[in-house]
Amino acid sequence: MNQTTTLAALTLREWEPTLAPHFHGINVEWIEAMFALEEADRVVLENPQAKIIDPGGAILFVEAPGLGIIGTCALKPDGTGAFELTKMGVREAARGLKAGEFLLEKVIERAQTMGIAELYLLTNTKCAAAIHLYEKLGFVHDAGVMARHGGAYGRCDVAMLFTGG
Repeated sequence: MNQTTTLAALTLREWEPTLAPHFHGINVEWIEAMFALEEADRVVLENPQAKIIDPGGAILFVEAPGLGIIGTCALKPDGTGAFELTKMGVREAARGLKAGEFLLEKVIERAQTMGIAELYLLTNTKCAAAIHLYEKLGFVHDAGVMARHGGAYGRCDVAMLFTGG
């Protein structure tokens, strides 16, 4: 399958409660492969409807033919009017299909249609491929975001702000 075929074959799925196990499983897979699951992770992963959807956020999924749901990402309101791009992961078995890029583009589009004024993310330098993708699609490293939100996760040593540039 070439890259064009792969991207064309990927489809976006909207949140529905029946997809909660995918949201949980995909994120636990990547977090536990690189880090330890933190309480902040558990709260969101075990209660996505209450912690993300009900306060006005969104959870999107990417699906691939023959593989099913292979990735997910959320836009989580932080209570200050800003949103955290969070819990973005792609199943290890589906890496190389450009699903992360597809999903990140769709999540940014959704944030723009929602009128989100400040979109930020928190990550770790161990996630070099993801950081490169974030930079490619308009996120910049931001000390202010780190100062305001970096303490949310013990593993956070990178904070980025979407500037669209």
